[in-house]
Amino acid sequence: GDKAFAQFLTDEIQEEKKIQKHKSLPKVSGGWELEVRGTEAKLVRKIAGEKITVTFNINNSIPPSAEEDTQEQQKPDEQEPELTSTPNFVVEVIKDDTKQTLVLDCHFPEDEIGHEGEEESDIFTIQEVSFQPTGEADWKDTNYTLNTDSLDWALYDHLMDFLADRGVDNTFADELIELSTALEHQEYIKFLEDLKSFVKCQ
Repeated sequence: GDKAFAQFLTDEIQEEKKIQKHKSLPKVSGGWELEVRGTEAKLVRKIAGEKITVTFNINNSIPPSAEEDTQEQQKPDEQEPELTSTPNFVVEVIKDDTKQTLVLDCHFPEDEIGHEGEEESDIFTIQEVSFQPTGEADWKDTNYTLNTDSLDWALYDHLMDFLADRGVDNTFADELIELSTALEHQEYIKFLEDLKSFVKCQ
């Protein structure tokens, strides 16, 4: 059984490498520096007196609907539709002269993705906003967190503009999806390779 499993994994790895779009991770324009630790990626950008970091994790970042559709409607010769990774991401804005960090939790609504043509609509939304003490690893649940569901739309628009002024806009979000998808695929191939070594190990 293990031999057949290992053979299957070898074929699967070859197939995945064939369809791999990026051999190295795509860059995000606008002077963002990328740090990757396993499945977590962090983009950092410094502008006058501020440091902006965007953090996301590729685990569970592929919308479930995509996977279910492929199983049901797949004909034997059909290409699988491309899986896209759309992770939630956290933007932190740290001003040099304050002890507070503004934290914005953002996500990609499932129904927004892939609807091109609506020029004005944002492809990501802000879910929550809070202040956290700068430099502390653990955020406190006791800090007030603003949920944007019931927010005045004018205030929400200002928050979106605030992000856009710091380089977090639709272009950035598109590039983040591209980066995340490439990272997810890279990690998936690595997982298959590790699984193969594990199965073969006697």
